[in-house]
Amino acid sequence: MTAAVTTDTEHDEAPDTGDGGRGAARRFGALALAAAVVVGLLLGYAGGLLTPALTRPGDSSAEAGFARDMTAHHAQAVAMGLLAFRQGQDPEVRQMGGDIATGQQGEIGTMQTWLRSWKLDPTGDQPPMAWMSDGAAVKNGLMPGMATPEEMAKLRAAGGREFDVLFLQLMIRHHVGGVHMIDGILDQGHDDDVLAVAQVMKNTQQNDLTNLTAALKRLGGTL
Repeated sequence: MTAAVTTDTEHDEAPDTGDGGRGAARRFGALALAAAVVVGLLLGYAGGLLTPALTRPGDSSAEAGFARDMTAHHAQAVAMGLLAFRQGQDPEVRQMGGDIATGQQGEIGTMQTWLRSWKLDPTGDQPPMAWMSDGAAVKNGLMPGMATPEEMAKLRAAGGREFDVLFLQLMIRHHVGGVHMIDGILDQGHDDDVLAVAQVMKNTQQNDLTNLTAALKRLGGTL
């Protein structure tokens, strides 16, 4: 499985909307967010370097599987968050998208640094979710909550309220799947540093879910 880190760069260019300067401001904001994502990634790498190396999880450990799979899972959330920041109509949707993108990019940095410090391949050769004892379903190669390529294409093509509602629906589902994976490592993991970071991830995503669900209700969308 390839756990590619992405910022969805093929869509970085914002169109000239003739909106009296707002398009330029949005492009500036997108550049600022891109810089923030990079900073978050670097901070994540720095945080990961603090992982104790006295005992290293093995290649088939739950910790290694979690780090690899959650990197891929987070990468899609980063792409979705950047889309929301650039294309969202609702200010809260744009803000949440930017926050999710920067936060999860930083966590990607932490998880990839763990794998390096454990002397493990960043992608591995195990199928997705093989580390989870409950045999969580993988549908069409996608981990729990992940959007399909068709759903991502629909999100990219959407605009206005349609985009905002679709983003919220997809991100809620994405986070619910992410929390399920985090619960897996909290149940099966043994590395104290990994468990501590995973608990922070869960707390953050549960808080996000509260805000995402409230925004969807406010915009008149349904789950």
